[in-house]
Amino acid sequence: MLEKFDVSLSPAKPAVELGPIKVWTPVLLAPMAGVTDLPFRRLCRQMGESVLPQSVLAHGCEPLGALSGLYLMEMVTARALVAQNEQTWKMLEPDPQERVKSVQLYGVNPSVMAKSAKMMVEAGLVDHLDMNFGCPVPKVTRKGGGAALPWKKDLFEDIIREVVKAVDAAAPDGPGSIPVTVKMRIGIDDEHETALEAAQIAQNLGVSAVTLHARTQQEYYSGHSNWSKIARLKEAMRIPVFGNGDIFSGADALEMLEETGCDAVVVGRGCQGRPWIFAEIAAALWGQTTPDAPGLDVVAKVILDHAALMIDYHEDELRAMREMRKHVAWYLRGFAVGGQNRRDLSLVSTYKELEEQLGNLDLSQSFPPRAAGKRGRAGKAKKPHLPHGWLDSRFISEEEKRQLHLAEDGGSGG
Repeated sequence: MLEKFDVSLSPAKPAVELGPIKVWTPVLLAPMAGVTDLPFRRLCRQMGESVLPQSVLAHGCEPLGALSGLYLMEMVTARALVAQNEQTWKMLEPDPQERVKSVQLYGVNPSVMAKSAKMMVEAGLVDHLDMNFGCPVPKVTRKGGGAALPWKKDLFEDIIREVVKAVDAAAPDGPGSIPVTVKMRIGIDDEHETALEAAQIAQNLGVSAVTLHARTQQEYYSGHSNWSKIARLKEAMRIPVFGNGDIFSGADALEMLEETGCDAVVVGRGCQGRPWIFAEIAAALWGQTTPDAPGLDVVAKVILDHAALMIDYHEDELRAMREMRKHVAWYLRGFAVGGQNRRDLSLVSTYKELEEQLGNLDLSQSFPPRAAGKRGRAGKAKKPHLPHGWLDSRFISEEEKRQLHLAEDGGSGG
């Protein structure tokens, strides 16, 4: 049994326990809209497992043993689930190769959140449920959702309480057998921080862990995340704390773990076009040799493997190739590809075309230094977009409640 497998990931980082789930490698793939679908999750997980010692892989039969980390699905919206939106339920389709089904749920209404959580549990689609309160997108926060919501501590508390209660009641193995976690940001801005208070509310209501993206809503994705806030939160909490923000390499993951004392790291933008970052992180944590950064020949093969998984998943080659176009651009970042080749690759509509276009590249290129480091969204800090008078009170008014449902469109995961 996995429970009797005596192994430490590093001298300071044993397996993270979330209820019955043991996360042997303390890393999570953050949910990202349009990115962390089933094919990409499988690719990331396979990369992470590729460097694990054989003695570890031999114990992979334990259904709730997350060997190379947790790989969360794209965020789903509670109201869409309750409304039986076909596309949203399709997103919940589990990968039969995944050992743990991790789902992130977003919503602003306590009863709708609870009902959707209950539906997912009863359908057997979730082993671990995360709730998102970190989205900084203006069209969400200006209606009071996402990173703006924890400011209204009564609403935040009601959502957490109702979801934990619903999951515990529906869980086939009883209360606590399906862990609930929460993701949040530091707060709205430096003058309106909410993370510590919100995390302690969640802890007191039975949440199993909290993730802190160490930026405020105002900071969006700009600058460097403030890891000291993760360290302070970790010191104040009894449950595991996961750190999120600016993990772009295995070395970054180790640095965050050592600097903050957090229990696991959460990777978002850093894996876009770079799923092998999970191999780097797993190797670093297990004391294995860090894999060399891949040359273009290897990257091209990864792209084709990814495309094949997409076609199999969507059962529609054209749709799969359209979804792949953004990934191809991320994969090829920093390589000498040429403008025309990039344009041609951005228009591929079949696997054969993709294969042919990749074959036109100089595949002898090694991984370029300019492809390392930060990627994904960045930009500048943004003035917080909030409902009128939102900061006047820590408690939500009836009028604000009536407008809140409008915050359920456009959530990105945070």
